[in-house]
Amino acid sequence: MYQVIARKYRPQTFQQVVNQQHVKQTLENAVAKGRVAHGYIFAGQRGTGKTTVARILAKCLNCVKGPTITPDLECPSCREIAASSSMDVIEIDAASNRGIDDVRELREAVRYRPSRDRYKVFIIDEAHQITDAAFNALLKTLEEPPEWVVFMLCTTEAHKIPPTIVSRCQNFTFQMVDFDHVVAHLQWICEQEGIEAEADALSVIALAGDGSIRDSLSTLDQAIASFGKTLHAADVRDLLGVVSSEVLDEFAAALVHQSPPGMLELVEKLTARGQNPQHFCRDLTRFIRNLMVARMMGADSRLIAASAGERQRLSALAAQFSEEDLTRYLQLALSLYRDLQHAPHPRFHLEMGLLKLVYAGKMVELEKALAAASSDPQPRAQASDDVSSPAREGSTSSRAAAPPPAPGRGRMQAAQPAGTAGVAKGNTPAASPAGAEMVTGAQLAPTASPRDDFRSRLLEALRTQGHEFTADAVEHSTIDLAGGDVHFLAPPDLQFSLESASQLLSEISGRLLGRRARVRVTLADTTNPPRNVSEGAPTRAEAQESGASGDYGPAGERALAHPQVQKFLAAFGGQIRQVRDLKET
Repeated sequence: MYQVIARKYRPQTFQQVVNQQHVKQTLENAVAKGRVAHGYIFAGQRGTGKTTVARILAKCLNCVKGPTITPDLECPSCREIAASSSMDVIEIDAASNRGIDDVRELREAVRYRPSRDRYKVFIIDEAHQITDAAFNALLKTLEEPPEWVVFMLCTTEAHKIPPTIVSRCQNFTFQMVDFDHVVAHLQWICEQEGIEAEADALSVIALAGDGSIRDSLSTLDQAIASFGKTLHAADVRDLLGVVSSEVLDEFAAALVHQSPPGMLELVEKLTARGQNPQHFCRDLTRFIRNLMVARMMGADSRLIAASAGERQRLSALAAQFSEEDLTRYLQLALSLYRDLQHAPHPRFHLEMGLLKLVYAGKMVELEKALAAASSDPQPRAQASDDVSSPAREGSTSSRAAAPPPAPGRGRMQAAQPAGTAGVAKGNTPAASPAGAEMVTGAQLAPTASPRDDFRSRLLEALRTQGHEFTADAVEHSTIDLAGGDVHFLAPPDLQFSLESASQLLSEISGRLLGRRARVRVTLADTTNPPRNVSEGAPTRAEAQESGASGDYGPAGERALAHPQVQKFLAAFGGQIRQVRDLKET
């Protein structure tokens, strides 16, 4: 009769158990030093070796050469334990023997000595299924059993075992088996069975097992039954319903090229093949996660559960995305997977979710968006209409070379005396080459004040170093050099930007002035309430007109006059409906 691979290659000694080194080492030491406990709890994911380790420990205790950490596997006790026919090693399925009557029978059996071996071992599988009443009946026996009894409780849900039981046992948590160890074990078994398997095929099988050796071996058995002695990755993917690498490559291409039609075509192909949308989204989420890890940690990262060739392919694909984009894609994919679990129209949800991924790639970072919004696509200063258009259109000067703006809030306009249009540094427009520096009002002015010269050099320094936001705030503020300080009179919506950059402004100003410079920032007009960039923070009168409470009281008036409150209103707008004095509450 055929024996499945999971049973045929079941470990018979501690050395044969894959992973779980922390469990094996502790139990081996306990047996070698004669410190075997009367109760153990083996907890962990399915297929990680809990019941197998319990049987091996029973062999170590009852082997004719024992207690020993290396049972001979030939004595009657070892053979009977392996065949589950030992009189003194009793395996109980708690899923079907979970009541108080079953526990009472167990308590009666505990009273009698082993018929032949040293210990009477009770292996209780799925122990979390035992009822509370049955656990209570087991408490005293588990705490003070006869010297010849050892209890081993195996469970996949340790949190369901009462604390009173847990406190009476030694607890071992079995870990998920590492991906590389699973693949190596599958490769070894294929060699024993004479199976030729591609590395990617074994990777797919190991992923299907999700850290469970038994599940992986069952999947391998299924693949061998389907395809015989040769296993190809594409065949195994089709057998297990796993999304092919070609489909994932199509997805990545549509994402790179930001192609909504490509995503919709991909969904059409999946639907035609009968691919489950939720299964596809599961594999897609794992794919994006691996791309993110490859982008952040490199192709050789052990965090990527894939073959060496697959890791290189993932690394090449990941290089086409930024870390921020991949993080955003993964979040959207996880949300899509959750939504598909209860979606009435899975295909429509999948299409919408993939389109969101495409459009998410078109999003611009907040910093870049603000920088683009703060920059003026038109020249910052233009001469009058008499200036020749070729000279303006051919200008290649950078923003750093822009002249200083006139004091005040608005963008700087051309300021030149009458009769000087088209003249720059004594040259006429006709004498200027097409790529010459742009003719501006500051160049046309006969002289420039020290304040304007300082503003120009400060703006140039800021933009050269890439501080566009600060430069824009300086451009729309008034600068006063009186008294040895650099005093910025800022509009309300720019005051915070200048204050946060005061250290930077102080350093650059000190270099430009050749002395230590102290920067001060104040509101340009403190007599009027601060205004928002778009529509302004409401005054008290405006608040009353819009329905807001205008009776703030003395404490409210003081609060509204506070600079931080004004700054908040300037930055975020809105209305103050009520002011409450905390001292009065």
